[in-house]
Amino acid sequence: MKCDICGQEGAHIHKVARIYGKGKNLLIIENIPVVICPQCGESYLTAETLHEIERLKLHKRSLAFERSVRVLNFA
Repeated sequence: MKCDICGQEGAHIHKVARIYGKGKNLLIIENIPVVICPQCGESYLTAETLHEIERLKLHKRSLAFERSVRVLNFA
């Protein structure tokens, strides 16, 4: 895969989870594809991925499911 930043071959997809909001509005989206380039060291989301994230956030009430999560405070 070619990197959109440096144009070199070798970029690959890595799946990550991202957190949006906080408190009662906390939303975690899992398995987001991030493009990582070992040549220039950049990582980025494609426009298609960003559009899908916005769609998921917009429809979170009908698409999301609840899960209990342990939380630690770095003090």
